[in-house]
Amino acid sequence: MTRQAIIEKTVKVINLLPEEKASEISDFVDFISMKYEEQKMTENLQKMISDSNTFSFLKDEEDLYSFNDLKVSYND
Repeated sequence: MTRQAIIEKTVKVINLLPEEKASEISDFVDFISMKYEEQKMTENLQKMISDSNTFSFLKDEEDLYSFNDLKVSYND
């Protein structure tokens, strides 16, 4: 089913419902839309951070400690 067909089918069904049920659907759509926007914003922020060179200087840092420096090692 195409996106347009889904929209048309949904609108037809909503038009048959009483006002309070249509209002619930509207609230649900707002919720889904908000979650989608948050997800896209998070993905864009993660991409921006991963593409950033802010902490690139750390790649050239020498390691100060190794596993041999551990006094206690905890295993899962």
